[in-house]
Amino acid sequence: MTTDLLLAVLHHWLVFVIAALLAAEIALLRPGIGRRQLKLLGGIDRYYGALAGAIIVVGVARVYFGLKGWEYYVYNHVFWAKMGAFLIVGLLSVPPTLRIIRWNRAAAEPDYAVPEAEIAATRRYLWLEVLVLALVIGFAAMMARGYGV
Repeated sequence: MTTDLLLAVLHHWLVFVIAALLAAEIALLRPGIGRRQLKLLGGIDRYYGALAGAIIVVGVARVYFGLKGWEYYVYNHVFWAKMGAFLIVGLLSVPPTLRIIRWNRAAAEPDYAVPEAEIAATRRYLWLEVLVLALVIGFAAMMARGYGV
């Protein structure tokens, strides 16, 4: 029971932190972003990716070591909707990550400025991530209340 509780707390904590990092990326990514802010944005994005991986590891541990047992998850259609939504969040995060990497490399040039159109497009991806992450959280709440079995 203690293992189940610790895994649940860690899993939830990681999801809240990833949501905060996503909010930080949106707040930081503005027209006129400078070299220093780009470097910070790159660091935040790396942590975002690392924590997404940690969420997967802890989630798998919950499936195998949690009190509900793996059967609860494997046969739960809400669980699979949650997994699909989390996968979509991950796929949506790829274009912003690639752009942030490219921008940071280009920022070595003294007069480099991130194109405003790219900032706007990247912000749209980030907001889509927020939207789909909200679905992930909603599916998790549904599962906690017994839906999908």
